[in-house]
Amino acid sequence: MGYKVLVADDEKEIRNLLRLYLENDEFEVAEVATGEEVAGAIESFKPDVILLDVMMPGKDGIHVLKDIRLVSNVPVMIISARTADAERILGLNVGADDYICKPFNPLEVVARVKSLLRRFHALGGSEEKKETVICGDLVLDTDKCLFLKAGQSVELTSVEYKIMELLMMHPGKVYTKQQIYEYAWGEDYFVADNNIMVAISKLRTKLDSDPSRYIKTLRGLGYRLEA
Repeated sequence: MGYKVLVADDEKEIRNLLRLYLENDEFEVAEVATGEEVAGAIESFKPDVILLDVMMPGKDGIHVLKDIRLVSNVPVMIISARTADAERILGLNVGADDYICKPFNPLEVVARVKSLLRRFHALGGSEEKKETVICGDLVLDTDKCLFLKAGQSVELTSVEYKIMELLMMHPGKVYTKQQIYEYAWGEDYFVADNNIMVAISKLRTKLDSDPSRYIKTLRGLGYRLEA
């Protein structure tokens, strides 16, 4: 497969277990045991996905994740023994793309890693994807996975990036919640799921102080990018 996974966890048994299952699926794996080591590992190893424990000695996973989001939109899955809803929400709000609790099924972790990669790297649809998509002062460099507004880089999570990619393919086209969810999350859409509203709200905040300047809501229909 050739994709690289960085495992950041202070428990050696967890790292060994994840390495065993990931390498069995042909992933290349690197390990670190502390939060302070993550930045250097990202620079040298250049992972495609990061599996990040929350409770590590020194800098904890939440602070590490905040640091990651300042420089990269690499997919991050939090793996934590903290199971409370508030902990999950905190992790997702600071930039995690997925959250799984310990104890976990390592096969499920591998499946979720593949899902993250599909969301982040898959072309989506049958259309040929342009390397650079430009909509006004918004620029999406799909070759480098960079998003720019007025020439300035804007850090997005992988889900936010996929949403902008979809909307920018056809500015002015209305996409339903189901279309957006299945493209950005790579999963079947659940009617009660409010993840789209949360993601769109965060995107609007990152794009402009006027929340409706770029992404328009059409009640009962979906969303479109203002052409």
